[in-house]
Amino acid sequence: MSPEKNKLLVTAQGLLSTPARRYSAIAGVVALLVIGYTLNNQTPPVRPPAPLPIVQGEQLRFPAGHPQLALLTTAPAVAAQSVTIELPARLVWNEERTHRIYPAFAGRVLKLNADIGQSVKAGQVLATLASPEFGAAQADTAKAQADAQLNARALTRQRELFEAGIVSRKDLEQTEADAARAQAEVARAHARTSMYGSASGVDQQLGLSSTVPGVIVERNLSAGLEVRPDQGGPGSPALIVVTDPTSLWVQIDAHENDVASLKPGTSIGIVLPNFPGQSFQAKVAATGDFIDSNTRTIKVRAVINNPQRLLKAEMLGTAKIERKLTAGVLVPASAVQLRGTEHWAYVQTEPGTFEPRLVKLGYEGMQEVLVISGLQAGELVVKDNSLLLAREFRNAQEESKQHTPAPTNASAPAEHK
Repeated sequence: MSPEKNKLLVTAQGLLSTPARRYSAIAGVVALLVIGYTLNNQTPPVRPPAPLPIVQGEQLRFPAGHPQLALLTTAPAVAAQSVTIELPARLVWNEERTHRIYPAFAGRVLKLNADIGQSVKAGQVLATLASPEFGAAQADTAKAQADAQLNARALTRQRELFEAGIVSRKDLEQTEADAARAQAEVARAHARTSMYGSASGVDQQLGLSSTVPGVIVERNLSAGLEVRPDQGGPGSPALIVVTDPTSLWVQIDAHENDVASLKPGTSIGIVLPNFPGQSFQAKVAATGDFIDSNTRTIKVRAVINNPQRLLKAEMLGTAKIERKLTAGVLVPASAVQLRGTEHWAYVQTEPGTFEPRLVKLGYEGMQEVLVISGLQAGELVVKDNSLLLAREFRNAQEESKQHTPAPTNASAPAEHK
């Protein structure tokens, strides 16, 4: 055993050598244990609970200094001169400057002359089809021209014979009618073929051309593709779409009470998520005359200039319209609660005192709402934690009912004998 351990053992034997010393050591240990237990099990002082709010009539009163008062922030109802209405909007091509090309005859794509993003002129051939059907139309035109020439020569002969007294006037008039019908057939056949392509000769080459200048924004055909006329129409993609992207339409779904603010010529602002902090100006061009039975909205169309071509078709955004008001107040949207089909707000009549109000809304926005009845300008409404206030109001009403004494027998109505 080391000298240090021998020294500690001798010291301990000396401290516990007598009964009195042993009892003193045990008492010291017990005292330390009691002190430690007392310190670890001290209970914090109990604070008295905060007084509960009470119901007086139609009002809820909080005692002064109640901790929940700090959560019930208020905002004044502001007299409304105008309100900014936000409506969903969608950008589409300007149909007045757009040409969608569909196949007029069945055929096969021989050659493509333009691609997406290319600028084209009016009348420029964008693709060529080999079309036997169009060749048949060309042949009909050639036949009609040949028949017209034959009838013209026959008419010349008939007139010479009539002047010589060989044929009757009736035969001459019949020949004149045949010649007129032949000329009408030439005009019809020529108009049909020239509408879609060359009317001279039969080459079966059908050219697809644009009637408006612009940019090719969509192309749904490739070399060798077979196309048919029944592929065109609503729900079917066009073979080629040419438009002027410097001018777009804005389609807006408006509510019934917003139509008065969306007359043709009205300027509106367009906000797009892809361009934060920017607002683009558009002008209302037309307003629908019927309400969509599914969405209960009215279609409104506006025109927006896009000279830099920053905006793209099918972008979604928000149309902001400034509507002038003659009555009503504006309050934060968070201050109004929907209960069933009714809207309610809580008004602070004096510090710590609140009462519910049934209100009627004229417009609901994301940030603020227009109240047309139930509130006056300058009244303070609870804008934060109004649901907490509604719960406290309900709890106070239930507490008041529990402490209301039941009616005595003397005051009860007598039973009928």
